[in-house]
Parts: sequence; C-alpha cells; structure tokens
Amino acid sequence: MVGAAGKLAGRVLTASLLAATTIPASGAERLVAVGTCREGAPNGAYELRMPDGRLRVAGAFAQGKKTGTFVFWTAGGARIAVVPYDDDSRMGTVARWYTKRSGHELGHRLEAPFRDNVLHGIERSWHANGAERSEMHYEHGALVSARAWNESGWPLPEPQAQRLAKQDAAVDERFLAELDALVREHLPRCE
Repeated sequence: MVGAAGKLAGRVLTASLLAATTIPASGAERLVAVGTCREGAPNGAYELRMPDGRLRVAGAFAQGKKTGTFVFWTAGGARIAVVPYDDDSRMGTVARWYTKRSGHELGHRLEAPFRDNVLHGIERSWHANGAERSEMHYEHGALVSARAWNESGWPLPEPQAQRLAKQDAAVDERFLAELDALVREHLPRCE
C-alpha cells in the first residue's frame, strides 16, 4: 500500500524525469538541453550538448534559477568560461580563457569577482601571451583603481588603464550576457 507521501514522491519523480530538447543554436549547430524539472521549472543538474555528445554547458538549477558553477566550452571543446551563480545572480569569481579553434585552451584571460551580479574585489586579466594585462579594483560595481600593462609588461598611464577598465567591463558584460542567453534559450522542457 502506497501512502500519500509515496504518491507525492512518485509524482515528483515523474515530473523530474530527464527532459531533453534539441534546439537550433547558431547556423547549422543544434544543441540538446538535458536537465530535470520540478513543478514546471528546471531543477537539478543541467547540460547543454552538441548532437555528437560534446558538452557546451554544465551547471545546475534550483527552482528555475541558476545555482552553483556553470562551465562553458566552445564548439571545439575548449573551456571558455566558468561562472558561479547564486539564485540566478553572479556570485563568486568568473574565469575566462583564451582558446584556439582547434579546441585547446591557451591560458587565463580573466578572473573577475562578483557579488550580487556586480564586480566586487580585484579583477585580473592577462594578454594572450600570458603577461599580466590589468588589475582593477571594484567596490559594489564601481571602479576604485586601475592598473594596466602592455604585452611587453610596461605599465600604462592611469587614464589609459581607466579607459581600458571601462572598455573591458562593457565587453565582459556582453560576453556574460551571451552565455546567460545561451542557457536561457536552451532550457530543458518542463511541461
């Protein structure tokens, strides 16, 4: 005999069965979203894969909101970004890498600390050759100080470093918005 708790658990289990969707990404590329659902919203482990099985995104949802660490790979298989979330907000250190088309990581590009979806702390970036590029200090999204270097390691004047910080913040925000859109446009079907 199955009690009320057993019936509820059965319904939750049925609602949480893996849901896979195949959705066009860009051009001819089609992506397959795999995840679990609870009460009509993504909940639990989430993966976005290419038809050949290569992983593009791995993360998790809690009641429809991104939670924990999401890892992003290029179509060629190179890790391109790691973004930590808490309740759908960036919370923790976002990391980016330079990559080659062949699917290889070339080195660190960015480490940017976030709190409540805004930059907060010391952000560091590197040139493609591995040399330090910038060190920016943010407090609750506001730039406090900026230091930057050229590819040879020579320091840039502070006004130039401040301009670089502003440009980088805009470029990085667009990049992160694209990653968020990739996930948002490829959620598991929760019906």
